[in-house]
Amino acid sequence: MFRLVAVRLFFGLLTLWAVSVAVFAATQALPGDAALMILGRDATEARVAALREQLHLDQPLVVQYAQWLQGVVRGDLGISYSNRSPVTEVLNGPIGASLTLMGLAALAAAPLALAVGAFSALRRDRAFDHTASLGTLVTAAVPEFVVGILLILALGPGGLDLFPSVYSRNGGPEQWVLPVLTLAFAVAPPIVRMMRATMIEVLESEYVQQARLKGLDERTVLVRHALPNAVGPVAQVVALQLAWLAGGVVAVEFLFNFPGIGKVLMDAIENRDVPLVQAVVLLIAGVYILVNLAADVIGLAANPKVRVTR
Repeated sequence: MFRLVAVRLFFGLLTLWAVSVAVFAATQALPGDAALMILGRDATEARVAALREQLHLDQPLVVQYAQWLQGVVRGDLGISYSNRSPVTEVLNGPIGASLTLMGLAALAAAPLALAVGAFSALRRDRAFDHTASLGTLVTAAVPEFVVGILLILALGPGGLDLFPSVYSRNGGPEQWVLPVLTLAFAVAPPIVRMMRATMIEVLESEYVQQARLKGLDERTVLVRHALPNAVGPVAQVVALQLAWLAGGVVAVEFLFNFPGIGKVLMDAIENRDVPLVQAVVLLIAGVYILVNLAADVIGLAANPKVRVTR
């Protein structure tokens, strides 16, 4: 187990390094001059040149990348061009807001999806099962921002007017409802479908049939024998869906004007704030890699048959 985790951690770090190269190259390819955008079009050539030298923009790209990577390793993500503040300070609030949003979405989606999947398995080929299967299939095929728009039209000012469609700093907790629901609807369908398939397999297993033959009531069979064995393999799918939240939150935050890392990223791209763009993308990639590593570990722990060394 330790060896497999170490190997996956090594490849995770290798992937993160590859992401850093891609992010740095992509930000350098952005149109326009960062120094000129910071100072404005009325800035003199001397001021632009001085700022370029101050920001090390006049050095070769290889040198710029090496300096940036050294800073990342030390925990120094640079200075935001638009805010003139350390990137770590700029991201403090948005990171907390995004983690809270993703946590609420996970708490809303995972238990409900597991319950729906298990109940669909118990009502196999009945009306509830067909409805849940069709609903999850349609929801999984629709992009998250489309789900958000539909929720706004149904529950926002254009529909029942139950929740605000745009986040406001002076608003109440009700403004979290639509972003959380949007993310929950985005991550729930794969969990429901996987839970249904796993639960059906468990219900048809020999040890569940043996428990029934012993005269145990159906509730005891489900709670003690079926559910624990069904939830284990599904835990890996849940972890993978939580990893998706790290990237999927960007579009949702932009849609609802939510003050998280997604909005920060979109504003940074618009302002050509290169250090901020690099930091946010690297952060999202790091979270995705860590959660995928956790998903691999959960999968190994839940299924001893896959604990093999190559």
